[in-house]
Amino acid sequence: MTMRNKKVLLVVSEDWYFCSHRLDLGTSLVEAGAEVAVVTQVGKCKEVIQRAGIRVIPLNLARSGHNPFRDFITICRLILIYRRETPDIIHHVALKPSLYGAIAAWITRMPAVVNALGGMGFIFISERFFARLVRKTTGRMFRFLMNRKNTLTILQNHDDISLYKNEIGVEEKNLTLIKGSGVDLKKFSVKPEPNGIPVAVCVSRMLWDKGIGELVEAARILSKRNIPIKVRLVGPIDVNPSAIPQKVLDSWKAEGVVDIAGPQTDIASEYQAAHIGVLPSYREGLPKSLLEAAACGRAIVASDVPGCREVCRHEVTGLLCPAKNAKALADALTQLATNKVLRQKLGRQGRLLAESEFGVASVITDTIGVYDRLLQ
Repeated sequence: MTMRNKKVLLVVSEDWYFCSHRLDLGTSLVEAGAEVAVVTQVGKCKEVIQRAGIRVIPLNLARSGHNPFRDFITICRLILIYRRETPDIIHHVALKPSLYGAIAAWITRMPAVVNALGGMGFIFISERFFARLVRKTTGRMFRFLMNRKNTLTILQNHDDISLYKNEIGVEEKNLTLIKGSGVDLKKFSVKPEPNGIPVAVCVSRMLWDKGIGELVEAARILSKRNIPIKVRLVGPIDVNPSAIPQKVLDSWKAEGVVDIAGPQTDIASEYQAAHIGVLPSYREGLPKSLLEAAACGRAIVASDVPGCREVCRHEVTGLLCPAKNAKALADALTQLATNKVLRQKLGRQGRLLAESEFGVASVITDTIGVYDRLLQ
């Protein structure tokens, strides 16, 4: 099946996320002769997307919030867009676009629908009452929407495949595994470790459920132990129920136990200037930040949870530790900070893993293969 003259509509919550996770896919589709448009909240990346030959359709899709009226309006707007655009295939990216988009696609009888979930999100991680309530409702809706004959759902790790099949009730034939959004192996290249005190960099949105609080506590433990290491936090504050308040980040900065770098645009340079990549998240789909660290030849430390362990393979590419355990995290960072030979060995093996399993070209090929299954 060729994508020439096919119309593909990608639905993503924000334009920066499309650029970081799906721009290469969109560009490849354009090069294959497809007409491509992205439905997204427009920010600073509109011109980047348009220069790739991709049309931008504005949509204010809030990624969090408890406003049913606003959510209803979003679904109505998606219905109008789908009826106007009449695409051959719709590709929803992330949980909320997949839920609202799949409802709109069902109502408008779209011929082919892909739902790509990067992770389970706040409602599947949190044990707050609201999250547990929404989790049940969302699970029932996904069971219906994802079992439709013209729909395939992409998940990023085997744990999530099992969850959707066994707990939510999505049939196995309607699920497919693609490990993440891939990594640009040329951009994220290996450079020698810099001299000086080892740096452990965490590239992540500043969310509690990314384990940022535990990482800061681990940094305090390392400081008390007089371990020569610097912990650097790179990433934005996010609109999310799990967001870490700015005043907390400011207090950590004043304390001086971690380096608060904020959002940065050159992530490859962040890893190349560091010695260790770290992400103590509570659960992931397949974290791009760990892929990028591995591609740069950096040993990684991560929580032993779904998604993270797909990339951080214990004593192969990095060290795994229990989630929500600051002492275990500090122990793992100590081991890598004080053992250069081990650190560099794990880093070399991480690069080989990135090359063999996670290159962006293979992810794009697999994704277009999903399109072909639906368009046959």
